[in-house]
Amino acid sequence: MDNLAHGSNFNLRDEIKAYWSERAATFDQSPGHEIFSEDERAAWHHLILRHLGEGRGRKALDLASGTGVVSHLMDDLGFEVTGIDWAEPMLELARAKAKARGRRIAFRLGDAENTMEPTDQYDAIINRHLVWTLVNPAAAFAEWLRILKPGGTLLIVDGDFVNSNRLERLIVRFATVCQHLGIVKADAVRSPDLLDTHRNILSRVHFSKGARADAVADLLRQTGFADVAIDTNMRAIHRAQSKNFSLLKGWARTTQHRYAIRARKGHDR
Repeated sequence: MDNLAHGSNFNLRDEIKAYWSERAATFDQSPGHEIFSEDERAAWHHLILRHLGEGRGRKALDLASGTGVVSHLMDDLGFEVTGIDWAEPMLELARAKAKARGRRIAFRLGDAENTMEPTDQYDAIINRHLVWTLVNPAAAFAEWLRILKPGGTLLIVDGDFVNSNRLERLIVRFATVCQHLGIVKADAVRSPDLLDTHRNILSRVHFSKGARADAVADLLRQTGFADVAIDTNMRAIHRAQSKNFSLLKGWARTTQHRYAIRARKGHDR
């Protein structure tokens, strides 16, 4: 990984794939990735139900499914779930997790920006923390529109991981001082190499200035999605997650620009 961010044999998409492959081993150890409480699981279920409704056997695609966290939430709610990811280490963990839990979720290798899935295939598409990584979101959104059935629904869960507001900056500075003084325990952090790689990738993706909800929603409309709605009510999820963060990191998360966006494919497409 030392040369990942500057590897001459990698283009940006290759770097993103390699980065998430490297993250796979510890991905489920992080609050905000895996789910560590029934309160959080219930909060995620409520968000999904609010925008997608009960599964009732409908076909759903979890894009950039990682270790399958969101796929399992969708399976809980009765969707017939397929997860695709282009990082093999993530897929290996996802398949093992599904087998251990007795879940019938199909996980396969695939590119979220070029899925190779049939047209009009899925009733619902969901992804979490994918949009900020997209090199060409307009092309990706067009692809997702193509593979949704007419009347189908897309649910994006994402955030602006670049810009912070004044309150968050104050909390982070206060947390840093408290950690230096030994008042609070530092949260687990990624290695310096991985942090450098993350920053390098983030500086070159489409949303390098931050994936603001309005900008994502506008691009969805331009692509041809209808009934686009932004939902910033993530409080229940963040409240449940905060129990597994340090107090200050939990406070900081509640101030961040995180959101869900629902969009539909018209019946006439």
